[in-house]
Amino acid sequence: MEFSAWRMRVRTELRARVFNRRTAQLLMTAVTVVAAILVAVWLFAPPSDRIEDSLPSANSKVSTAPATTAVLWIDTAVSLSVHVAGEVAAPGVHQIPVGSRVIDAITAADGPTDDAELDALNLASFVADGDRVYVPSSEAMNGDPFIYLEQGVGSTINVNTASAIELESLPGVGPATASQIIREREANGPFSSIDDLTRVSGIGPATVEKVRDVAST
Repeated sequence: MEFSAWRMRVRTELRARVFNRRTAQLLMTAVTVVAAILVAVWLFAPPSDRIEDSLPSANSKVSTAPATTAVLWIDTAVSLSVHVAGEVAAPGVHQIPVGSRVIDAITAADGPTDDAELDALNLASFVADGDRVYVPSSEAMNGDPFIYLEQGVGSTINVNTASAIELESLPGVGPATASQIIREREANGPFSSIDDLTRVSGIGPATVEKVRDVAST
């Protein structure tokens, strides 16, 4: 009974996430339309009006303060392309923010279907660019979702593209080791296999075995 109640709470949360996501998309569309209208009004205004508005008035004072240089900050973060398949409302490739988890990928696919077996996935796992998240059906699980979970079905962390935060989600990998992984791949190129992680100082065969089923290259 408690298990069914927990599953219902997860479905309710996912549906709420999907609703909030659609509301945000509608709001952004409305803002874009209003901005386009304002730009169009300005562009089609009589040229003389625009020139007069841009000229200083006779009573205005000319500032003698030194000019300042504007600094443009560019956000280098990019979104992740994740393939969400199986029992979701909108399967396919979806764009989600860096640092997203499996539950966010399912939300981007408009949430699970009624036949989805969410217990088969670790909804808190991070996803990396190019990952595939497969949501199985209850029928496919034969009533035992935990067998599927133990087999490691779901997303993996790509050690060649993952951020430090994503790498820290791997077993046996802390902040220092995550930084070492990033430095090693930037200095000497991508890892050809999971065993290749032994190139990193502090990672031995034991750690490689811990991450083998949850990491990829």
